[in-house]
Amino acid sequence: VQLQASGGGLVQAGGSLRLSCAHSGRTFSTYTIAWFRQAPGKEREFVAAITWSGGIIYYADSVKGRFAISRDNAKNTVYLQMNSLKPEDTAVYYCAADFPGYTIATISNAYDYWGQGTLVTVSS
Repeated sequence: VQLQASGGGLVQAGGSLRLSCAHSGRTFSTYTIAWFRQAPGKEREFVAAITWSGGIIYYADSVKGRFAISRDNAKNTVYLQMNSLKPEDTAVYYCAADFPGYTIATISNAYDYWGQGTLVTVSS
């Protein structure tokens, strides 16, 4: 399983970005996909996750109401729409995959496959 995260960039506080996590394999739709982030000098933290069908979605409290995760299995892509961005959202964002995709875990070592990360910088 190879994941490709993209969509990061520099944005002002209050702005929006949409991250994408793409996979070229046929089994993508069977995985739970999560987004984690890691700010400089901090540990990697859970952001959001979605099960294979999209039936279960979970967010960290810090992003609830501002971020939205969704997936398009036909395009083998999961999206993270980030609105009302704050400087504290600045981090490298990683997508990760866990099989089977029926449940959601919020700890990073539950995920077997990781993308390379995309940098999000929010200026004040």
